[in-house]
Amino acid sequence: MKVVMVGAGYVGLVSAACFSEFGIEVTCVDIDPERVARLRAGEVPIYEPGLDALMARNAAAGRLTFSLDLDGVADADAVFIAVGTPSRRGDGHADMRYVFAAAERTARALARRTVVVVKSTVPVGTGAEVERTIARARPDLAPGVDFDVASNPEFLREGSAIEDFMRPDRIVVGAESGHARGVLSALYRPLYLRETPILFATRETAELTKYAANAFLATKIAFINEIADLCERTGADVRGVADGIGLDGRIGDKFLHAGPGYGGSCFPKDTRALARIGREAGAPQRIVETVIDANLKRRESMAARVRAACGGSVRGRVVAVLGLAFKPNTDDTRESPAGDVVAALLRDGAQVRVFDPVAASAPPGAAAAESAEAAMAGADALVVATEWSEFRGLDPARIARLLRRPVVVDLRNVWTPREMRAAGLHYFGVGRGGDAA
Repeated sequence: MKVVMVGAGYVGLVSAACFSEFGIEVTCVDIDPERVARLRAGEVPIYEPGLDALMARNAAAGRLTFSLDLDGVADADAVFIAVGTPSRRGDGHADMRYVFAAAERTARALARRTVVVVKSTVPVGTGAEVERTIARARPDLAPGVDFDVASNPEFLREGSAIEDFMRPDRIVVGAESGHARGVLSALYRPLYLRETPILFATRETAELTKYAANAFLATKIAFINEIADLCERTGADVRGVADGIGLDGRIGDKFLHAGPGYGGSCFPKDTRALARIGREAGAPQRIVETVIDANLKRRESMAARVRAACGGSVRGRVVAVLGLAFKPNTDDTRESPAGDVVAALLRDGAQVRVFDPVAASAPPGAAAAESAEAAMAGADALVVATEWSEFRGLDPARIARLLRRPVVVDLRNVWTPREMRAAGLHYFGVGRGGDAA
């Protein structure tokens, strides 16, 4: 089988590489000449563990190629649209320009019955609009006869995207025709061996499923963060509470880690988009709207924790911040809580040194350190903003020797209060009331 992947961003590259690993011939198309040139030269423009080796292996085998044009559409079984849908300024809705532009370009290249699959995260009704876009661009083609449009949302987590693609919890397909369902079933056939369920639904159901999933996970994060605040005021330990409710099979233990709030490229924009969809449909998503508000307030409050730990002010103080990415195992700093913390500390007059193992660029006004130890040396306070594994391995006694003042604000609870206090550090975690171990 042959596939064209339109968009060589995060979702497009991971999906293209994984499909090629299935033995499918994949052409990944992007409009950025520099990006395509780098990909052809074997460079991977994003950080995702294992992606470089996967791409190199399949490119060498001739199954994965990169192009600036859509010539490969003519004999493709499926064309996946995997372009960005960022939040529109002002209203929070998903910006669909890139999706519809990709659909129009694809329409001009169609030469035989092909399934056009929307993999981008899109509002409900996008599949129908893509179908109309193709029909307007190619009035000689009939929907359901000469081409099909399907929805196949992605559920990839940055840092574990290859594993998520190869061993997913489920595949969701929204398709109106037996032909489209057949093509997508054939593409995902290797996953049948692992008994991965493929859920077939209408396009609208598939489109809404993606938003609903991300909004629910964001809700779990906002919930445990508010419980963490309650723990601090009552002497409870949020980790124990999370364990106690997470072992309930109806709840589950994932996304119950208290911290500075969610960030990244998906949860913020997808919750805003779902809230907008709800308002436009006359079915306001009040829980989601509250989650959005709670998360914004959460992120804004993190710098206040640092100020309080430093005696009420950070003006003139040197603050070391470990972590810039919104989560470990990625270089993605989009809407990262760490960025908000750094910006607020700089506004408050602090000198900020930052270190991240992968996301190397320091925010404007902050100084980039070459290592965690270099960031901490002579600092008046240490802030952990991203829970990279290498930070968990830092020796508390070594931290105490490096810092000028023994203040540690752990926004990710990577250490226990007891071990940090035993090293002589003034330790402040999140939701760690009383003398939590």
